[in-house]
Amino acid sequence: MAPRVLVSDALSETAVQIFRDRGIDVDYMPALGKDKEELARIIGQYDGLAIRSATKVTDKLLELAPNLKVIGRAGIGVDNVDIPAASKKGVIVMNTPFGNSITTAEHAIAMMFAVARQLPEASVSTHAGKWEKSRFMGVELFNKTLGVIGAGNIGGIVCDRALGLHMKVVAYDPFLSEERATQMGVQKVELDELLARADFITLHVPLTEKTKGILNAETLAKTKRGVRIINCARGGLVNEVALAEALKSGQVAGAAFDVFEVEPATDSPLFNLPNVVVTPHLGASTSEAQENVALHVAEQMSDYLLTGAVQNALNMPSVTAEEAAVMGPWVKLAGHIGTFIGQMTDEPIKAINILYDGGVAEMNLAALNAAAIAGIMKVANPDVNMVSAPIIAKERGIQISTTKQEKSGTYDAYIKVTMVTEKRERSIAGTVFSDGKPRFIQIKGINVDAEIGPHMLYTSNKDVPGIIGLLGMTLGENGANIANFTLGRAAAGDQAIAIIYLDEPLNEKARTALEATGKFQQVRPLLFDA
Repeated sequence: MAPRVLVSDALSETAVQIFRDRGIDVDYMPALGKDKEELARIIGQYDGLAIRSATKVTDKLLELAPNLKVIGRAGIGVDNVDIPAASKKGVIVMNTPFGNSITTAEHAIAMMFAVARQLPEASVSTHAGKWEKSRFMGVELFNKTLGVIGAGNIGGIVCDRALGLHMKVVAYDPFLSEERATQMGVQKVELDELLARADFITLHVPLTEKTKGILNAETLAKTKRGVRIINCARGGLVNEVALAEALKSGQVAGAAFDVFEVEPATDSPLFNLPNVVVTPHLGASTSEAQENVALHVAEQMSDYLLTGAVQNALNMPSVTAEEAAVMGPWVKLAGHIGTFIGQMTDEPIKAINILYDGGVAEMNLAALNAAAIAGIMKVANPDVNMVSAPIIAKERGIQISTTKQEKSGTYDAYIKVTMVTEKRERSIAGTVFSDGKPRFIQIKGINVDAEIGPHMLYTSNKDVPGIIGLLGMTLGENGANIANFTLGRAAAGDQAIAIIYLDEPLNEKARTALEATGKFQQVRPLLFDA
């Protein structure tokens, strides 16, 4: 059955057609974004939800969407999506951070020109029939220093445009390397130095606990007197009350704001102050940007629903379509290893340690980690998936560690997962052969070569003669047919294990019969996703 997607806000027909062309059943109902009751009534039918800003995805709505796998936001901001609730429900939340990058950067540059030359006030004055040429004395951008707070995607474009205007650019961004700064042609500085040097300051960072109020009374006092401040990123990055006071005192000569602490902004301390340019969150408001983000969200959601590729997700590691094709068997293996451990564990888990050896160590480890953790966690909670598993593990205080190493043994690559409880450690290793089929290659330090099937049986015993015959005879007498049989032992007369691939789930009669022989320390049926 084809995946179903609901588009509950306005997207272009071209974007909607992308879903159809990819074989996805799409319902375009743009009025639903403002009709909470109708949206709640039908959301349970869909695998995907494409939105803009009108639709509010709350925890209550998510509870009514058992089939929902992905939410796609055509745009950058996801304030209208409860991401923690979506993560716990295993729903991927994607945005489109690049579709409106140029548009937003251009708006910041336009706002900088506007505040430098007092264009809006001069326009109003001239429209009123006045000719106040001497009133609107501006400043040049040429040779001025622009301080860019956040030199990522949009901030990087602003830097490029500013350099084209022959401005000097200094950037504050903890994630910006010196090498990258040199490539961009900007100087990387700490925040205090940026504040002291910049003639103009523009912000291009997300709103987080660390960035909220990054420009406040204290930091504004450190700025160069007469600075002009532009914010086209997120409301709340600048304390509007403090900025208003700095504008009145002359510490700040002007400001240009497209975003506000409270939106829609019907009132603000910045309103009606001289040389303050304000716009109603127009950063992404060009026809090109709106079309781009719509097309991007349709492509991203289609890729995920059809191939498992994850792009621009806010609550899951990204996996390209190319990675998804190559990593598919390894993701399945990681999940199988986790499922094995989860089914063998009846105690609270303290830690999960994951080792990647050889070629697999160069793959997308965050996605593989998520698959392994999900395999472990979903034994107790079948609703857990790669999105929600890391969140649940963190909530339970489970420590996750990852190690990677170069090829160290017989296999070109393998994954080994070790689970730690108060009483024991349990390790399982596996690899993917050239046929693309995952195999278990080591259990509790004992080497095996076990093909993985949906229905399996694990037994452990002391290595003594007659166990193979006993297993085969007891299973056969109780209607359990063996598809594949793998044995391993630590040493002669020591611990031995068997991994048996069955045609059907182990029936209770066969299990009871095996336990009644007294020869087995463990008789554990195992189930794996096909």
